[in-house]
Amino acid sequence: MKFRTTLILLAIFIMLLGVVLLLEHRSEKAQEKKEAAEKLTDFKASEVEKLSLKKEDGSIITLKKDDQGHWQIVEPLVAEADEYEANSLAENFASLRLDKVVEDRTDNLAAYEIPRKEVSLWLKGQNQPVVIQIGMENPLDSSLYARRTDRQQVVLLPSHLKYSLDKKVFDLRKKDVLKFETAKVLSIELKSKDISWKVRKEGETWQFIQPLVALASKYQVDNLLDSLSGLRAKDFLAEDKDQEKLRQYGLDNPEFTVILGLQDSQELIFSINRKDNKVVATNSLARKIIEVDSQIATDLGKKVDDLREKKVASFNSWEAVGIGLKKEGWQLAAVKEKVKEKGQEQEKWFLTGADGKKEPADESKIESLLRKLEYLEAAEFIDKPADLKEYGLDRPSLEVTIKVKPAEKEEREIRLLVGKENTEKQQVVVKNRDWPYLFRVSSDFLKEMPTKLEDWQSGSTGKK
Repeated sequence: MKFRTTLILLAIFIMLLGVVLLLEHRSEKAQEKKEAAEKLTDFKASEVEKLSLKKEDGSIITLKKDDQGHWQIVEPLVAEADEYEANSLAENFASLRLDKVVEDRTDNLAAYEIPRKEVSLWLKGQNQPVVIQIGMENPLDSSLYARRTDRQQVVLLPSHLKYSLDKKVFDLRKKDVLKFETAKVLSIELKSKDISWKVRKEGETWQFIQPLVALASKYQVDNLLDSLSGLRAKDFLAEDKDQEKLRQYGLDNPEFTVILGLQDSQELIFSINRKDNKVVATNSLARKIIEVDSQIATDLGKKVDDLREKKVASFNSWEAVGIGLKKEGWQLAAVKEKVKEKGQEQEKWFLTGADGKKEPADESKIESLLRKLEYLEAAEFIDKPADLKEYGLDRPSLEVTIKVKPAEKEEREIRLLVGKENTEKQQVVVKNRDWPYLFRVSSDFLKEMPTKLEDWQSGSTGKK
């Protein structure tokens, strides 16, 4: 009896489940039908292989994907297209939701001024395009009257489509036509009437080799490279440059020539000139002459001192693993080591004595001094100093040694010699052992220097 009841209940459950699934299926179909009715187009943007915009004046802009899938403008001229702009255009007319169906059928398209404009989209695997004709604006909400040529309906489309329909050839063109890979640049040489210099990449740093030997600011040089690579056309002045065009824009003898030394002994040469309140540019690999933002001329006009590394010692304070101070008859040293506390590994600073003994150090004071040294910058460079005695560096008042260990790199040592303080100007001259020139800096950092061992001992008050 119980088994029979179970079978009956199971049959009822299966029947009810079937009803639920059928209703859900019908509901999904109804929803799909409703969504389809709310769309003028229903395909993926990636399926669009060619599209054209026909303007109100009858002019046409046509874009087409090449064999590699990159967008090209093929009408009214042949040029590379801006991938973002072209893809956005395709996306705006794929899966196009309409605001309202105005009429299911009409023989009077002129009442809606259809067609003023026209969008044609060729899909992958189809010979005939999907054509959308656009009419006048709805005066109530600026939506657009439109129709598909293969349907009878007149519909209203969202007003934001006007921005896509009004795109000009320039809007759709690739504008970074002078772009290059900054990582492949090994040297930079600038030639101009007033400024000439050359820097070369040494590991992760940039170093001047002309007109002097000095460390260049990595930030400044990298920014300059990014600015050159990121130049975008404000206008296309010549599609296919020749000697006459170069003369016309003063690029046969430009204000700035930038020679980029690349891998495999290759060169990329930029020519940049100010002409008729415009900054114009081209390079040795480009056929075009373009107008660019004037900021690049300002960047290229910087003096050598503006591009030099002003930091006395280039390091990150958190990567320091040791520091030593040495004065006449007195010295102090500290090291950072990994220790375990409460089962966790931590980094701690310890004072080290001549006998090799270690004791806990006041970490805040050591790290405060390291940060001061990290950000210590030149107020003035002293190139080719004739006599170190003039700056008190024949017998320095202080010698600072910093040991730095960046992650996954070898430990390196920075040694700074500090001359006698000019108390009136509150300045001091510092020599970094790695460079032949000197730095004149503010002497404010000397206030962080300990005068005895107790100043850096853990728990010290810091009173001197």
